[in-house]
Amino acid sequence: MPELPEVEVTRRSFAEPITGAVIRQFQMGKPLRWPLGCSPAKLVGKQITSVRRRGKYLLIDLNQGLLLVHLGMSGSLRFAPQLGPLQTHDHMDMVTSQGTLRLHDPRRFGAVVYVPSEASPTVQKLLGHLGVEPLDDGFDPLDFYRALQTKKTAIKQVLLHGDLVVGVGNIYASEALFRAGIRPTLAAQKISKSRAQRLHQSIRDVLHHAVERGGSTLNDFTNAHGEQGQFQIEAMVYDRQGLPCRICKNKIKKMVQGQRATYYCSVCQKN
Repeated sequence: MPELPEVEVTRRSFAEPITGAVIRQFQMGKPLRWPLGCSPAKLVGKQITSVRRRGKYLLIDLNQGLLLVHLGMSGSLRFAPQLGPLQTHDHMDMVTSQGTLRLHDPRRFGAVVYVPSEASPTVQKLLGHLGVEPLDDGFDPLDFYRALQTKKTAIKQVLLHGDLVVGVGNIYASEALFRAGIRPTLAAQKISKSRAQRLHQSIRDVLHHAVERGGSTLNDFTNAHGEQGQFQIEAMVYDRQGLPCRICKNKIKKMVQGQRATYYCSVCQKN
């Protein structure tokens, strides 16, 4: 958390109003996961030309270079014409001609990194291993099935790894597998072509719906306007241990896979 829908919701909430803005001040607080990569003063005067997303990274394009922003486990961005004084967990403040963008990150697992171009080795290190974007046309069901046939590990772990399809984090992997009727522990290579196609569609449907609902707010996620997500209210299995399945009324179960909680219905989801 935040996962792909939360990052996309964040992007949409400030991309348009900040595009074209000129950076007037740039300030970093306590150290984040990686260093900024330049002096904050070097960013002053640069213009923001667009805001994109790759996986869980936000790419803020500048007229010279770009900023890579990762929200980590607890980060969120705020954008407004004016924001109050910096608080304890505010670790980036970018004042522009069109408003201020601020990163709030209590656990400091996030990052803000400047690179001179997208060809930078830093970009290749952070983004080069990422799989296809699940919401793009390049996410092909047949290619997805063929890739699953090469994986012996449990399908939930394959989805979380991100080398086949990027951004399907813990919440939405559980939800997509439920919709597809697939047990999270099933080896990926044992999934038939028809079930893989169903999972492919379920991934797209879940992520699209999550974006429409503003993402999931389990703890403190908000978009750049401070608005909470609503997807968690409609979750079919995630964080519903012991509650009745919305389909069959059997109790939702919880297990741990790779140190991450997995929620599933033992009746609706089959091996």
